Amino acid sequence: MLCKGFLFDLDGTLVDSLPVVERSWCSWADRFGLSHDEVLNYIHGKQAITSLRHFLAGKPEEEILAEFTLLEKIEASDTDGIRALPGALELLHSLNEQHIPWAIVTSGSIPVAHARHNAAGLPMPEVFVTAERVKRGKPEPDAYLLGAELLGLAPQDCVVVEDAAAGVFSGLAAGCHVIAVNVPQDMPRLGEVDFNLTTLAGVTAQKQPDASVSVTVNA
Repeated sequence: MLCKGFLFDLDGTLVDSLPVVERSWCSWADRFGLSHDEVLNYIHGKQAITSLRHFLAGKPEEEILAEFTLLEKIEASDTDGIRALPGALELLHSLNEQHIPWAIVTSGSIPVAHARHNAAGLPMPEVFVTAERVKRGKPEPDAYLLGAELLGLAPQDCVVVEDAAAGVFSGLAAGCHVIAVNVPQDMPRLGEVDFNLTTLAGVTAQKQPDASVSVTVNA
């Protein structure tokens, strides 16, 4: 596959933050008497405010925003167990060494995303798109379209790397190439992605003389 740059999701793609996400959201679910499974099956890949509006439908917006502020503080302060996922650091360092453009495009807010990025020891991207920068979150294409624009690239020249259905749908809707990493195998539209992987380990990118990037996967 050929491209010119990468757009990475953060949670579940570059960073293993699942224990933190589950602790935070299960604690929140308990306060409202909601099923853990119901909440966890909905939230992944989506902005927190989107999930809160879903589960608190009919509540005043002021109450929903207050819940968001509380949840954001909890998630931003809990980094216990957060680590870079296999292959993530190697791939990002390789991109930097070759001066290949890449961005992080996450549904997380600035405090949460930066706390997890720092805890995992990831290099700083040229572009960091968080929830605050788009009106419509994933699965809408806005975040990935913005990421491509800020890198100065056309969407079709970018590779989206995602672990959640909402993010995969967002990347496809934006017209990008998509690499799915550790996604459910019954996920709709999985046949439309370029690669369907269990890990980033083995993914290599090589810059070509014409500035295009050859992406290969070594099993």
